[in-house]
Amino acid sequence: MILHSITRCVYLLEAEVREAREASPGPGVVTHPTSSQARLHPETSLAGGGRVCQGVLVTWRGSGSRTPAPPSSPISPHILQASACTADDIMLVGDMLDDKDNSVKIQALNALKAFSGIRKFRLKIQEHSIKVLELISTIWDTELHVAGLRLLNNLPLPDYVHPQLRRVMPALMEIVQSDYILAQVQALRLLSYLAQKNDLLYDILNCQVHSNFLNLFQSTQPGSLLFEVLVFAERLSEGLNAPHYRTVKWHYNEQSLHAALFGDESRLADRLLALVIHPEEEVQIQACKVIVSLQCPQDLGPRQSSCQSSHSYFKSGE
Repeated sequence: MILHSITRCVYLLEAEVREAREASPGPGVVTHPTSSQARLHPETSLAGGGRVCQGVLVTWRGSGSRTPAPPSSPISPHILQASACTADDIMLVGDMLDDKDNSVKIQALNALKAFSGIRKFRLKIQEHSIKVLELISTIWDTELHVAGLRLLNNLPLPDYVHPQLRRVMPALMEIVQSDYILAQVQALRLLSYLAQKNDLLYDILNCQVHSNFLNLFQSTQPGSLLFEVLVFAERLSEGLNAPHYRTVKWHYNEQSLHAALFGDESRLADRLLALVIHPEEEVQIQACKVIVSLQCPQDLGPRQSSCQSSHSYFKSGE
């Protein structure tokens, strides 16, 4: 409950900051504030709200937490909302990722996600990236997956996390193929981001997938899921066609993601053509983008590749 309260404080106070900034007049403008504008003034409501957020953390420290932290200095009226918290507060929340109760882990992930919206905390929160990946890959809990993936998707992942990402790639692919749409969407967003990393592209393409992986491209899937899986396919196709990737002769497993999407037996082209007439416009547009990305570069030459097999379905001028 304390973690949940912290998360609410951060989000609500961030919203108040935005409203206060919108309500503030420009320089040199004298106005008589309305009651709502006065209520949202940074030196009143926001500072008080910041004290609420910090007060929750101070109360937590005094409740016997495993990682004591020194009490923070009082919040100045000019320091807005949760920005008044410290790195010690982030550490305190991050320590709860080791709690034995999954619900506590989930609330800790949600709180870190809320704090990640504040720039000065991002580097500190990044330190928990490996732990978050470990939780996602070792605990099969859909709510935990969603919370952890949302946090990761809100952070720039440093290069030192890449070895752990390789280890958890099979788990991420399993989440993509699960039946929980929220987790699937978040996992696809993360994989689309990782597919743009040169040193991770092969690991993604060589991941084992189920024989029915292309069911994710069926027009009966929710539009939000279709859009994300199409973005993922586009990122992979772009990576395959990149000159630095084509200079290496890669070997893939028979049941790899590469085989499912770009292999000789793939029916991806049929699925894409069906999605061009999907009721949702963003799905139509994204399906067209994938089709365009599947066209082989002109300088590819007559080599056997996944792009050639897909190219046979989309010949120039057809």
